[in-house]
Amino acid sequence: MDLQDKVVVITGGGSGIGKAMAERFRRAGAAGVVIADLDGDAAEAVARSVGGVSIRVDVAVEADVQRMVGLAEKRFGRIDLMCSNAGVSVRDPDFNNATSASNDTWMLGWNVNVMAHVYAARAALPGMIARGGGYFLHTVSAAGLLSQPGSPVYATTKHAAVGFAESLAITHRSQNIRVSILCPQAVDTPMIRGARGSQAVDGVMAPADVADCVVDGLAAETFLILPHPQVATYMQRKTGDYDRWIAGMVRLRDRIAQPSAG
Repeated sequence: MDLQDKVVVITGGGSGIGKAMAERFRRAGAAGVVIADLDGDAAEAVARSVGGVSIRVDVAVEADVQRMVGLAEKRFGRIDLMCSNAGVSVRDPDFNNATSASNDTWMLGWNVNVMAHVYAARAALPGMIARGGGYFLHTVSAAGLLSQPGSPVYATTKHAAVGFAESLAITHRSQNIRVSILCPQAVDTPMIRGARGSQAVDGVMAPADVADCVVDGLAAETFLILPHPQVATYMQRKTGDYDRWIAGMVRLRDRIAQPSAG
């Protein structure tokens, strides 16, 4: 996808990767940018900076997502690229108990990390198909391809998000619908700051660098966008010898479970 003159909607666009993508897409020539975020003030600030429009949206509420799509289509006449970027990271109350998260926590992770993608596609697909095509970018995580020690909710819901994106890509390819998933490891965003986990093992990327990777991935129309290229090797190791990979993840988990010195 060439972003020149395209209309883009970005959920979770008030900060982090979403904000960086909005800024990068505008520099790439996007004609219209809709910034959606649960924090309406943050969305408005980003929209002002990129000459776009903002809307407060709770992506876990389907009516909010439908309202967002309606605004974009009314204002710009179409959506070329739907960036379903909002997500939520939750940690286990007990790092040593994979069942310690509450049912409410599980439902929050499911609604934000999975159903929000479903809602966005359900709302935007009809218009895209009618116009002869469109593009979905789903921000997932390397955790959706590998795992996330200390957060079964995050790892499980991100795996489900990958599964839905695959189905979306397979089902609608003949209708000129393209899909990419963005699967970074650690990115310097509010979500990761202060968290203990394995995601930073290969370093923490700046959101602007991730946005550059996104533009390159969209240009190539690759399904899998990996800002941390090491993830591809980890995936090969996982599928090549699952038991060995599990053993390696146990060692990683044990290492990050130890209290830091000092």
